[in-house]
Order: sequence, then structure tokens, then C-alpha cells
Amino acid sequence: MTEAADAPAIDFVLDAVTAEIESYVSARGWDHAAALFALVETSTLVNDPDTAASLGLAGTEAPAGSLTPVEQDEMPAPDLDDALAQIAWPDEVIGCAVSQEIVLLPPDAEQDLPDGAEGVAIALAHPDRREARLVVSVRRDGRSSGILRLRGLEGEGDEVLYGSSLAANLVAALHATFD
Repeated sequence: MTEAADAPAIDFVLDAVTAEIESYVSARGWDHAAALFALVETSTLVNDPDTAASLGLAGTEAPAGSLTPVEQDEMPAPDLDDALAQIAWPDEVIGCAVSQEIVLLPPDAEQDLPDGAEGVAIALAHPDRREARLVVSVRRDGRSSGILRLRGLEGEGDEVLYGSSLAANLVAALHATFD
């Protein structure tokens, strides 16, 4: 097989909803807690009269295959790993997404970090750290999408990276919420 044949199929709908979520959380600015989203087929929302009316969608038709992100009120635990371990989605939820702010360090600085709160404190104080926002979305069927926004350095704009393999551990943790 060639490399192209081994690459995951592009999921334009999932990529679009990931970009929509990233735009939504970016509009809030920086320094926010992680946010969790259920991904629901838009037709499911439109076809439920009460839901459609509450969302102002009564009498509309959803584009085939479109997804709507539904932000969850709060995480079931303050730690993202613990929160995701407690989540089980109903069948109507065909995917989920999370947005979280992270700190990136140069590889040589990461190697020496201790685990736990001490490591976090050291990372936050490191002079070469880069603050970033990571948005990862997954579908029940295994497909994923991701966006990493690197906070701009003084006087510079943000950098944005896209890809389905930006955060393999987070993708796996999100998929585990469907087990």
C-alpha cells in the first residue's frame, strides 16, 4: 500500500464542525477552562419539534450529514482525564469534542519535567513555553479532527495547525467515551 492509501479519509463535515468549535471558543479569548461538546446530527435536532422550536429551527431542513456541536454545561470532574473517564454518551450523540488550553515546551525541556503539579508549575514558568488551544473532535466510527492554535508571541498573530493526528492520546480518550 502507498502512504496515501494508509492515510485516513478526510472528513470534511467533522473538520468543519471542529473549525466552528475553535472559532466559538476563540471568540471567548484565552485563559478559559476546558469545554466539552456533544456532536449531534443536525437533522436529529431539527426533527424534534420542541428542540427545533427552542433553537429557532422550526420549519427548516438540515443539510444532509451536517453536525451540530452542543456545549455541555460543565465537566463532571475538574481534571480532563477524570472527566472524560466518567462520560458515557447516548446513542443520539455521534461524536464529541473538547477544547483545552495547553502549554507546549521545546522537546529538551519536556524531558526533564517531573510529573504532577510541580511539572505544571515549571512548564508555566519556562521562558520558551508556547501557550496553545487544542480542539479535538471524534466520531463514534473512529474518525477524528484537530486544530491547534498557538498563541501569538508579543506583537505577532496566532499560528494555526490542522490535522487528525495532533493529539493521539486525547483522540483515544474521547473515543473511549463511546465504549
